[in-house]
Amino acid sequence: MSSAAELKPATVKAFDHYVQLSEQRMVADLPATFLRIDSLPADQRDASYARLRNGEVITEQLDTLDNGKEIDVPSGMIQHWNGLAFVKGTTLQKTLTFLQDYDKQEKFYSPDVQRSKLLSRNGDEFKISLRLRKHKVVTVLLNTEYDVKYTNIDASHCTSRSLSTRIAEVQDADNPDGPEKPIGNDSGYLWRLYSYWRFYERDGGVYIQLEAISLTRGIPTGFGWMIRPFLTSIPQDSLAFTLGHTRDALQKP
Repeated sequence: MSSAAELKPATVKAFDHYVQLSEQRMVADLPATFLRIDSLPADQRDASYARLRNGEVITEQLDTLDNGKEIDVPSGMIQHWNGLAFVKGTTLQKTLTFLQDYDKQEKFYSPDVQRSKLLSRNGDEFKISLRLRKHKVVTVLLNTEYDVKYTNIDASHCTSRSLSTRIAEVQDADNPDGPEKPIGNDSGYLWRLYSYWRFYERDGGVYIQLEAISLTRGIPTGFGWMIRPFLTSIPQDSLAFTLGHTRDALQKP
């Protein structure tokens, strides 16, 4: 296992700045570009919608810039991915009802989600907890909590914003209910996870877009062989996994 990493104030400040600029862009996109593929030239846009309706999950890596320059993240690394899927034969309301049933998510998102629980609800605002399992060379268990807010735009459009409020790494992945490592002084596999969903009912189903921004440690000297695959491939894998399993669950009879 790699050496411990410390989440430093400068790392958090850089991540918060990255998120602020990213959210400004998301707001500016609306309403013309509800889904990212809506900004493509007509022929590419139509081809992308066709790929989605044929069952593909489309993912792309994003990078938010500050006045054209990359944002430096001292002692940390940001992964920013966007994904799209199409759920044939469902409705916006069924999709939202399914996703908001947080006590049952472990049933549909295993093994990535080991345990799920609704902590509280106030209208369209939720507090939830998830135990996440991540595996790539090493296996990591994380006890996480989130604030989630849904915003209904109209009868066919809805968005949600999920911000992690607590991420704690379990000391021993073979002992899930055992002690946790100190928050912010752990292996650094995941320090922040912010997720932005968009739902669009059209074409006899619902298009689902998921944009995820995560913060991890940087890759330490001497341990790159062990944790580089984890830090660089897990975000895209998790995005595709979540979208694919959401689609499959909603399309089951």
